[in-house]
Amino acid sequence: MKKMYLKFLLMTFFTVAANLANAQCTGGRYTSQIFSADNITSNISYGNNVTYTGASQNLLLDVYQPTGDTASLRPLIILAHGGSFIGGTKTGSDVVPLCHDFAKMGYVTASIEYRVGISGFPLPGPDSSDATESVIRGVHDGKAAVRFFRKSAAQGGNPYKVDTNQIYFAGVSAGAIIAIHMAYLDDMSEYPSWIDSSHAGLSGGLEGTSGNPGYSSEVNAIVNICGAIRDTAWIHAGDEPICSFHGTNDQTVPYGSAMIYLVGIYPMLQVDGSFSITARMNQLGIENCFETYEGQDHVPEVSNAQYYDTTKVIMRNFLAHFVCGNSLQCVYPVGVEEISENNSEVLIYPNPASKEFTIYDERFTISNLEVYNLVGEKVFQQQTTNDKRQSFNVSLLPPGIYMVKIFSAKRVSYAKLVKE
Repeated sequence: MKKMYLKFLLMTFFTVAANLANAQCTGGRYTSQIFSADNITSNISYGNNVTYTGASQNLLLDVYQPTGDTASLRPLIILAHGGSFIGGTKTGSDVVPLCHDFAKMGYVTASIEYRVGISGFPLPGPDSSDATESVIRGVHDGKAAVRFFRKSAAQGGNPYKVDTNQIYFAGVSAGAIIAIHMAYLDDMSEYPSWIDSSHAGLSGGLEGTSGNPGYSSEVNAIVNICGAIRDTAWIHAGDEPICSFHGTNDQTVPYGSAMIYLVGIYPMLQVDGSFSITARMNQLGIENCFETYEGQDHVPEVSNAQYYDTTKVIMRNFLAHFVCGNSLQCVYPVGVEEISENNSEVLIYPNPASKEFTIYDERFTISNLEVYNLVGEKVFQQQTTNDKRQSFNVSLLPPGIYMVKIFSAKRVSYAKLVKE
């Protein structure tokens, strides 16, 4: 009861803070890249702990801020990289693009490093206890990073202008596993009994000893890109909202509930992937978004621009729901604002149209076209003849405003269509 009451107080406080932030949500802030550049402050020490070998590690993070921003307080997104808990970096391609893009929307973003390495890897081979301990170390470091920003605001003059009532945590792969366990492994009665806290760097219970004690490690919501949880039973009503992304053919982290294998070889333990997490969220009535990458393997957004754009936009809409009070939009695209920067090179005419419209791309041949209504439903799709100019019959569509998604070999563009 005490835990639920504390969560209620925190969520009430976060809601009030979000209402105060609404005043900043004008001119496209937090939904569009209104800043042309961002600046990075690298290798900031946020804590210290010992690795699985007992060696001391100074924990570092990089902060991204919008260049020229005059806002006194900004929401913070902390991101954790992937790497199967044996590698990865805070400057990796799985997190850096998101740091840049969301900083240009007006957020402060931070990419953290955390302790990696698993006992027994590669030989004689790690077991489930070794794997769980590596997750707990990452969770302890992630919580220390959250506390670092609250401490720097309270004691250091808030050099990064962070609104400490608006902190979000996002992760990719192993980083997503950290984010999920930070949010939902929040009761010592659920703490894995096979964890030996006397092992290197594991003391401190749920919070750990990676730094900045005395400050809250609570976050408003989390973003899970291809992660999993040990057991969805750890998720309870009133827990943090989540935005999840996962490929149905993920061979690294299960899409549903299955055994997870380290580097595809070592069986670790049974976990619940994003599909199972979403089912639990829906059962409990917790706000969430879930985007399935149909037929895709692990983290396709890292190498595929189309999947990255989808991830960025849905993540943006999810966060804006809490930061700005926008309605929760979990589909892509949403609305007519999703016009790409290349749209000036794409013509659509006549517009408005009653029966047929034509699209002309002055640079690239068009390979496919999709039309979405304003609630994000795909209402029309057509393969094309790979020409720069294509005509399409929309006579069967009801009158209204639509988003046209135009595919070429080089890019994806968007255009607004008005059907009379």
